[in-house]
Amino acid sequence: MAEASVSVDQLSVDHFICPVCLDLLKDPLAIPCGHSFCKVCINCFWDEEDQKKVYSCPQCRETFTPRPVLRRNNMLAEVVKKLKETELQAASPAHCYAGPGDVECDSCIGRKRKALKSCLVCLASYCEDHLQPHYQSQAFKKHELVEACAELQEKICSEHDKLMEIYCRTDQSFICFLCTMDKHKGHETVAAKTERTKKQNELKEEQMKSQQRIQEKQKKVQELKQTVDTIKLQQFR
Repeated sequence: MAEASVSVDQLSVDHFICPVCLDLLKDPLAIPCGHSFCKVCINCFWDEEDQKKVYSCPQCRETFTPRPVLRRNNMLAEVVKKLKETELQAASPAHCYAGPGDVECDSCIGRKRKALKSCLVCLASYCEDHLQPHYQSQAFKKHELVEACAELQEKICSEHDKLMEIYCRTDQSFICFLCTMDKHKGHETVAAKTERTKKQNELKEEQMKSQQRIQEKQKKVQELKQTVDTIKLQQFR
């Protein structure tokens, strides 16, 4: 059978949004009433209905007994795939690819895309596409995701393999929460974010003071110039 040709010229992302997660369909499955959902979304939804043995459509509420056996909708999956590729190609590179100051995806080959999240278990950062296994697979269920951060290895405690999200004011160093129960027990500690905000405020205050001192010196220089000019005028009278 010849492969079906799919045109996405007139399609919109809105036509292929999962009613459960409100995101673009992933591994789409069509249930008997005709509505389609992400594989993970519909299975999780029906897992919660296992006790009553009656399974409903999250969109139209039609019920089914027994639980339907679902298969991947290959045609719909192909449409979604092509639609996503079209959207990515149309998007500005600034929104897709990593630029100066952005965190790069560790899994991208060739030109790197922007990373959305960093995994503290994998010690790697991922773009939207490569992040999906962390949301869809049970194997990654216990992995901890944080906002994408550069130089991830340097933010991990070498002793406990935990994120150094605490600042020890006693030793003036970044530590993990396990360090507070060990070598840094009893020390004055705060959240790294709190300390960073404090230091940023102190820096702004110092910059304002420096700017004020510069303005005062400039004013003093200007006054001296005016004095010199006045003396010169008096000498020629």
